[in-house]
Amino acid sequence: MSARPALAVIGAGPRGTGLVERLAANAPALYGDRPLDLHLVDPHPPGSGRIWRRDQSPLLWMNSMAEDVTMFTDDTVRQEGPVREGPALDAWAADVREGRIRCAEAAADARLRAEIETLRGRDFPSRRLQGAYLRWVYAHAVAALPPSVTVHEHRAPALRVTGPRDGRQLVHLAGRAAPLAADLVVLTLGHLDTGPDGEQRALSAFADRHGLVHLPPAFTADSDLSALPAGEPVIVRGLGLAFIDLMVLLTEGRGGRYENGAYVPSGREPVLYAGSRRGVPYRAKIGYGLQGERPPLPRFFGPARAAELRDRPRPPDYRRDIRPHVDKELGYAHYHRLFTAHPERTAADRAAFEEKYAAAEPGSAELRDLIADAVPDPADRLDLDALDRPLDGIRHASSGALQEAVRAHIAADLARRNDPGHSEDLAVFLGLLSVYGTLVRLGDTGDEWHGFFSYLASGPPGPRLRQLLALSRAGVVRFLGAGTTVEADEERGVFRAASATVPGERVEARALVEARLPAPAPGRTRSPLLRTLYEDGAAATASGLLAVDPGDGRIVDRAGRPHARRFALGPHTGARTSGAFTRPRTGGPAFGQNDATARAALLLLRRLHPDPGD
Repeated sequence: MSARPALAVIGAGPRGTGLVERLAANAPALYGDRPLDLHLVDPHPPGSGRIWRRDQSPLLWMNSMAEDVTMFTDDTVRQEGPVREGPALDAWAADVREGRIRCAEAAADARLRAEIETLRGRDFPSRRLQGAYLRWVYAHAVAALPPSVTVHEHRAPALRVTGPRDGRQLVHLAGRAAPLAADLVVLTLGHLDTGPDGEQRALSAFADRHGLVHLPPAFTADSDLSALPAGEPVIVRGLGLAFIDLMVLLTEGRGGRYENGAYVPSGREPVLYAGSRRGVPYRAKIGYGLQGERPPLPRFFGPARAAELRDRPRPPDYRRDIRPHVDKELGYAHYHRLFTAHPERTAADRAAFEEKYAAAEPGSAELRDLIADAVPDPADRLDLDALDRPLDGIRHASSGALQEAVRAHIAADLARRNDPGHSEDLAVFLGLLSVYGTLVRLGDTGDEWHGFFSYLASGPPGPRLRQLLALSRAGVVRFLGAGTTVEADEERGVFRAASATVPGERVEARALVEARLPAPAPGRTRSPLLRTLYEDGAAATASGLLAVDPGDGRIVDRAGRPHARRFALGPHTGARTSGAFTRPRTGGPAFGQNDATARAALLLLRRLHPDPGD
């Protein structure tokens, strides 16, 4: 008798949950009522995983509004499987409030229950609340599986996967002598830790020699911040979402509070001297919804363009081959919205403009002249380089002048991102999501796009930037400028930071925090599972990500061969997307990937274990 069919999913956080949901949706048509053992492996709670776990500070928020978070597919997702609708986070909270959905942990957690009672669509939920939603989605997905599927949860780390390319795979778990046997394995590992690179090792060694504090790149919620002393200067490198978490935990997390737009310190805060390559924080989340006509996307950078790029004799270069088409796509979203929603700021016939825009080569002088003639005010034209690097070429005579300039920049960004009169910005945001959905078809295209997307589309909630302004005015946060550099002064035994934005200005501190996630690197991964996969022949991309077939997520070896029985989805792969969950009705690239992998897995299982009636 052959072994019972089995599928192992390693990682039961949001991405693993999304895969389970797609398995449940596709199983009736592709797998029927055949038996299946579904093994879900994760040391953290299923659904929420590590990042959205319950035991973290309630001060930490999502960077998305509740109405913009869903784990369920709709008819905008490019997938072959059926749509299975479900509530977005705000609708789920309303269902819990009104008794249509039972949430046991909300009943047992007064703070969580209070947040559910007041949550509305445009609120930014805590990560703990998102975790509760994800755990419910997981339970919902498991309940939707056919009765013939038996789910086994294993709360342990996976250490290694072994087995022949054409045979059963063995998943070795910590604390378990016998490995799990499965016909195929899907890795949905989420964000992973990476060991320090040469620079970070040198900075840590310097800190050890001089009794300093150095916190290397890490998830801020997992960092021990107690070593950062009150009232002392701390150099912070990074102004993205990790910095926002750091800011919150070192201010409100130490007893500070906000009153009438001003920060009232507790006296336990350090002084944060913060800089980065850009020198400004990520752009604020847009605070309004789209009204009226939605730009028809994709238009210039869709599946056909991806196929053309993929079929070229040499791999496409992002800056040379991809970026011009991305810019044209984002420009189209911007100008389509400008013409349809704000025609008073244009000076051309829309149909004629769009015809000429379509014919012009990306990045050409012809295209620039067309835009200049049709959009009289330069402020209404889309300048992606200026958006990306607002401090480039700017110099200030003093640190004080820089503080005022960065505060003015943040205030202007907040005003614009909450003004529907500039709804072309929201159209560009939708364009960014559309572009990501196309780029995943090409595999790993490098870090430049991902960094730009995160800066422009995945920034902090507006209220967080208003808090940052208050902290800046209170002197708790001081900006360093763009192109921030850090050096270790052996003679003085301190870290020293500088920036080209304020020539000659230097800041010294006995503490340095790298406020960013660790960059992936095959040789430095702290995941024993990923490390052994590389040792066994799995390939890495140029960006240090696990190489996979962008079509169905099969892991690719160094000879370029997709593995028959090993798949991977998520940010640790070369087919990473903008996130495991998404805004409703925006395509959800991760959902499409989940669907493709789930269908491939079910068809493989059916082939390996044919029913006599097949």
